[in-house]
Amino acid sequence: MTRSARVAVIGGGIGGLAAAAALHRTGRAVTVLERAPSLAPVGAAISLAPNALRALDVLGIGDEIRDLAAWQGDGGLRTPGGRWLSRSSAAAAADRFGGPLVLLPRATLVDRLAALLPPGAVRTAAPAALADPGDRTRPARVRVGDEELEADLVVGADGVNSRVRKALFPAHPGPVYAGFTTWRLLVPAPGAEFASHETWGRGRLWGTHPLKDGRVYAYAAATAPQGDHAPDDERAELLRRFGGWHDPIPAVLAAARPEDVLRHDVHHIARPLPAHHRGRTVLLGDAAHAMPPTLGQGGNQAIEDAVVLAHHAADPAAYSAERLPRTTAIARRAVRAGRLGMTGSRTAVAVRNSLIAALSTAGPGLFLRGFDGIADWRPPYASGRQHAGQR
Repeated sequence: MTRSARVAVIGGGIGGLAAAAALHRTGRAVTVLERAPSLAPVGAAISLAPNALRALDVLGIGDEIRDLAAWQGDGGLRTPGGRWLSRSSAAAAADRFGGPLVLLPRATLVDRLAALLPPGAVRTAAPAALADPGDRTRPARVRVGDEELEADLVVGADGVNSRVRKALFPAHPGPVYAGFTTWRLLVPAPGAEFASHETWGRGRLWGTHPLKDGRVYAYAAATAPQGDHAPDDERAELLRRFGGWHDPIPAVLAAARPEDVLRHDVHHIARPLPAHHRGRTVLLGDAAHAMPPTLGQGGNQAIEDAVVLAHHAADPAAYSAERLPRTTAIARRAVRAGRLGMTGSRTAVAVRNSLIAALSTAGPGLFLRGFDGIADWRPPYASGRQHAGQR
């Protein structure tokens, strides 16, 4: 009987749970160490592109997630007054990338990933610190309170402010403020039918998308000083910034309570790390390559990381070599997309909108072209299953 290898995953978010599930499937004994008292995810919903869905196929839950999620794509890009700048198509996305772009609550995905792990594999209220990254001759060591664990592999999946990253690369400057803040909320459907849309203004944007469970996921972003907060509550701040924009934005805000609104400043890793590993310790997700949410790829790349890591679990350097170039390129594209969407210059906005409108006359491919080389990714090994919409 093959001896199970020991893996410690620091961080119980989507990336950490996906990595634990992928490594568990290879026969490794996995422990997930989450500092929070529960696995309740930060954030409201997550968009999954075909690249992440194919990675979830490897974990055996891709079809389940597709069934639970709402397909995205029938909608487009609008101005604050409601004019359509470009239109997109869910069918065109599925045809171009071999599968749909979908949207579902983060909590649903976290629950399904956690269910892939054996009882007792996840320890909450367990703040962990890397004591030793290990090397070829000795195991890595992780401290959890007064306890110390040895591991053949440690996975640092502890987010944008990763302590594991700081321990591995103390000279790296870490994440920087992207120049804008975001709001996210899940609310009951406002009643009137509407198409999914993202709306770009001057230094501000808003997105509204229906979920399959009857609720609406909305998000907003605006340039703001780092650490800024509303003088009253964040729902009131959204009303001030977006209450005069086109329908259904006012109705969505009317359906929201102050406690429904989450606000977070956006930070990203502007200078790529020299590697995504050191010794027996690897970094994954935002800990390795935090990026602005402008392409919706942060969680998707973490899920990709997970299945690639399981493929190269015996060779962290191979994992690092495969993931570093790809995630660096996607992070840079996300930064460029953020600059385009968040520009505050009146002249630049007019030029941007005119260019988007002109390009959109060629068909619904404008939005989709931004995902070329991203959404068409396939795992290094197959799930052995075919699903609807996959080529």
